[in-house]
Amino acid sequence: MWCKVLAYVVLLTLIKHVSPSEIQAGPNTNATLPCNVTLPLPLNESLLEVNWISNGSDIASFRDAATHIKEGLSWDGSNFANGDFSLTVLRAALDLQGVYECTVSYNSTALHSSNITFRILASPTLSVPQQWVVLETESQLKCHADGFYPPPVSFSWTRDGQEIQPPYDVEGEQTPDGYHMAVGNLTLYPSREDQNVTFGCKVLHKGSNQDLDFQLNITYIPSVGLSAVPSRPGNTPLTLYCDVESFYPEEISVSWLQNSTALPEPPATEQNPDGTYRTRHYYTLSPEQRERGGKVECAVNQPGVVHPVSGSEHLEKLDPQDETPVLTKSAKASVAMMCISIVLVFLLCFGFSWRRRDEKQKSLNVSGIILPPRVIVGHKGRVTVSIEGRRVDRVQTAWFLDDTPISDTSLTGTSKANFNCLYSPLTTIHLPYGLTLTSPASENGPLLPSRGEMGYYKLHTQGPLYSSGSGTQQMISSLTFIPRISVHKAAVFKCQVSYMGKDKIVVERVSEKFTILSAPEVSEIQLAETPSNSDVISMTVRASHFHPDVITFRWFCQGSELSPVASQASSSPRPDSEGFFAASSQCKLPRSELEKGGTKVWVSVHHIALKQPVTRETRGFINRPCVSEIVGSGSSPGQTLTLGCEITDFYPPNITVTWLRLREGEQDDREEEVMEGEEMWGPVQTHPRLFRATATLKRKATNQEKGERGGGIICRVEHCSLQEPVERHWRNVDIVAPAIPPSLSVCWSSEGVGVFSLLLKGGHPKVKLLWAAGGPTLSPLVSNETEEIGDDGQRELKSVCALERSTNLPSQTNKQLERRKNGHAIKTKAAVTDPDTEGIEYIDGDNNNIDRDEETKSEVDEDSDKGEEDPGALHINRVNLRKGPRENERPRLRVCVEITHTALKLPAYRTWTEPNEETSSST
Repeated sequence: MWCKVLAYVVLLTLIKHVSPSEIQAGPNTNATLPCNVTLPLPLNESLLEVNWISNGSDIASFRDAATHIKEGLSWDGSNFANGDFSLTVLRAALDLQGVYECTVSYNSTALHSSNITFRILASPTLSVPQQWVVLETESQLKCHADGFYPPPVSFSWTRDGQEIQPPYDVEGEQTPDGYHMAVGNLTLYPSREDQNVTFGCKVLHKGSNQDLDFQLNITYIPSVGLSAVPSRPGNTPLTLYCDVESFYPEEISVSWLQNSTALPEPPATEQNPDGTYRTRHYYTLSPEQRERGGKVECAVNQPGVVHPVSGSEHLEKLDPQDETPVLTKSAKASVAMMCISIVLVFLLCFGFSWRRRDEKQKSLNVSGIILPPRVIVGHKGRVTVSIEGRRVDRVQTAWFLDDTPISDTSLTGTSKANFNCLYSPLTTIHLPYGLTLTSPASENGPLLPSRGEMGYYKLHTQGPLYSSGSGTQQMISSLTFIPRISVHKAAVFKCQVSYMGKDKIVVERVSEKFTILSAPEVSEIQLAETPSNSDVISMTVRASHFHPDVITFRWFCQGSELSPVASQASSSPRPDSEGFFAASSQCKLPRSELEKGGTKVWVSVHHIALKQPVTRETRGFINRPCVSEIVGSGSSPGQTLTLGCEITDFYPPNITVTWLRLREGEQDDREEEVMEGEEMWGPVQTHPRLFRATATLKRKATNQEKGERGGGIICRVEHCSLQEPVERHWRNVDIVAPAIPPSLSVCWSSEGVGVFSLLLKGGHPKVKLLWAAGGPTLSPLVSNETEEIGDDGQRELKSVCALERSTNLPSQTNKQLERRKNGHAIKTKAAVTDPDTEGIEYIDGDNNNIDRDEETKSEVDEDSDKGEEDPGALHINRVNLRKGPRENERPRLRVCVEITHTALKLPAYRTWTEPNEETSSST
């Protein structure tokens, strides 16, 4: 009995209890709820008891080798012996959701217990039932998501793939079958650009996305006019016609109503040039309908329009019933001539009066173009025109730079494709009734960068402003711009004033030419020893980025003015590519004057763009700083990288240190950004006139920077004693050893030339290779190295060395003479691939080796032509192995390559030794 209990205890320690899990299934699908147990062997099923419980009731059990299971569930009894009591839910439904508990016991001892949550996951079905909308009228699109569970779902809308309404959650409503349905709404004002555009409804439910794309059917509302065909009054039929213009689509129905009672009719349609349609519908009233009188309507019904458009008129107005007197033909002619004469006289008088009135009304008083007092590069300037007149509200202006039209470039992010956004026109439009179309950008906002060749422009309109009593109006049109020398130098602004809808230019104003100002950037005074006389110190100051080119330097010392010894400002400097000027001025003083420590020297720079002169000064003794190399520590990813640079023996103590990061290649590094985290310790005085300081940089070293072997960090030191800053570089370098093959590869050609090759993969920095060959002693050889990127992305370095062996004294063989005569050379790649290939060319060469001992001698070819060699050819090394003491023996040829790398403590060597059989055969 105790042994049996002990066996059960051991068995319980081997059972792995499964943590509660969740099973999801779609509607009407089968789902398996797992329950797996490790059972003792041999198994007695009469001692095994399994129970499945859900919502407090037993749904399946196995007891006394008998099975009981609820309808709608199943399990496979043949798997019980393997400990698999998984339960299958047939045709999953919402009422089967809940927590299922599986318990397994053997001989009244609990072996397993697990809880499984079973849930239904149903994806929604999408539909957009209403797709007819009315042009430029608020419309609602609805996207139906039906049959999903559980809630909620998230709706979003797209137009041509661009999101126009961000996702938002909707819980939805529960349907009688227990599932849910939800509706997503989109409000829009359709425009003509929305025709044939693909819209989309996107629904996200429990991590799954569903899309439904569709196109809008846009209805264009027509204009409807009702008229009557002239006819004789009385008891006769009357024909009416209804003009329906500019509608879409073509399918419409037109109905006639008299006193709100429908009348019948049938017609045809015609297409307009803009793609819309027009039609004229006639209806002939019977004498009884004509006598009935009242209001007659023409109603037009269109798809997607709830309320039909109609045109109505009273029949009494369309069909006057008064009897007109009957005149003879001569009387009618006289009356007609009289009427025509009266009308002509009236029109002539009215024309003269209207012309005078119109000229008076349309006369405008336009001021000249007002320029800003100072036009400075990088600062906004504004040019203005004032317009006065009686019809200013109907005036439009267009601005030009010379003869190039200017458009408003201050707007950002505006797109015609966005159907809910307004598009800004190229010229300023002044709308009637005092309204103006202005840019939404704020004039007080940040300075915007120039775009293209024209740069930044913003058009403004203020007004019209009404003056009291006189009836005249005033409007101010202005243009804000950012001056650029390359664009605006020697240019003028033009403003053309015209009336809206008219091509005729009423007034044109042209501005005067203006001068563009740019204040100079003045450097500190740079002090340096004169190369010809170390006792004289030259002081140099530089001014750059200024315009126009007139600039003045004035030097002073202790209150008296000095004369500069050299100045580029005295002659006109040349502008750079952007149109700016640069100049420098130099003054010299004896070193003894400066080393007194109290002599103050300053320079004053005068320019028209400066409100006050710029002053730079220096005082006393100077000494150039000594800058050490950069020392780094802690460069592994995730740790703080600390770089340090010592700066010593400089005076005066004013010094500037800047840390920059470099990237993009080992050869052509480019400054990318100024580093943050720099610190400066000092300056600390070490001697009466000497200082020292320590510049440090602390930052996190990332994996990306560790991989950027080509870039690095630079420490730039600037001091008044330096004409150019001193820079020290620190590289982001990982030292990685290359993959070295175990042996050399060798191929022998039919002419007795051996091509030895070695392929090294990876490694940084680049390895150094030295080939050598000989017998007991070795002589250096000439090799050829090529580098490329392999298929695995690693760098591959291939080194090839060609060798011709000989036992004779140095002499030209027949093959060598023939190769030299034909000027052949061996191509490196072809020789490595197949040395016996026809057409391989050779270059004979010598190594200029010296005898290492009496047994090994490198052959020297005095007559080899080295004048013009193909860079892709392979040099052939010749090594002469002299015979040993025995006439029938000579040393075996050895070829060795030495591999040197910083990651290797000692160089690595790979050696090829000539086999014994080759030695004997060659002898």
